[in-house]
Amino acid sequence: MSKHRKTAVDRDRLPFVAPCRKLSIWAPFRWIRLGVADLIQAPQQSLVYGLAVAILIGAVSLIAWFRGSQWIMVGMLGGFVFLAPLTCVGLYAISAQLERGQEPVLARSLRAAFKRHLGNEAVFALVLLVIFLVWSRAAVIVTAVMYPTDGNPTTAELISFLAFGSGVGAIFAAVTFSASAFSLPMLMHRDVDSVTAIVTSVNAVLRNKGAMIVWLSIIIVALVLGVVTAFVGLIVIIPVIGYATWHGYEETIDAREFPRHSEGVTATPRPSSAMEHDPVI
Repeated sequence: MSKHRKTAVDRDRLPFVAPCRKLSIWAPFRWIRLGVADLIQAPQQSLVYGLAVAILIGAVSLIAWFRGSQWIMVGMLGGFVFLAPLTCVGLYAISAQLERGQEPVLARSLRAAFKRHLGNEAVFALVLLVIFLVWSRAAVIVTAVMYPTDGNPTTAELISFLAFGSGVGAIFAAVTFSASAFSLPMLMHRDVDSVTAIVTSVNAVLRNKGAMIVWLSIIIVALVLGVVTAFVGLIVIIPVIGYATWHGYEETIDAREFPRHSEGVTATPRPSSAMEHDPVI
């Protein structure tokens, strides 16, 4: 009998949401340090992955710019701040291999990231796409309704437009970030459905608002630095953010009650850590 036979799991007894640990506001800086360490351990795989994502972002942005759609480009770059976890899925697999003492293989990481979990990732991507499209439509409506129509708007009118538009954008941004912060790493780590992963992520963000505001600020600053360096900086920034997200998930979410995948990178338990015994909330 195969030692890899999947143990039957009564999914009706599984919790609806995985508990989370209480984080210090300094925790995101620890995740960045661990992300840099992973980059140093797997420089070739990391930089190739970062280069591919940087080329994709740069190409789409430049096409929008040269077609005269500067505002579309700005909106897409803003949306990428919250869609970034989707582009970093392969990096989560590299981090998982490193912490298990395995030689990271980019092809295996991509296969583990996309082939084995494609269904749940597709559902998650669809949810983000719907939010992003509604967000874009809301921006168009706000501009049409609130932007001054005369050729010489007053300062008060501009401030009112920017304040209202920023408030609407902040609502969509908060929803998207909360849903995506830890959900994709959880889908890779454990055999769960998209709804459980999203609800777990939202719960963890709401219970750790201070740390997550710091984490979001780090992501925004890092991506801005990547863009102002003509996207070259993204070659390094994307892998570090991706690895840091994986370590942030492992520090934050206690998913021990959920079954492992029957095969793939995360089918093998990682070495025990004191972090796994921290209290959860």
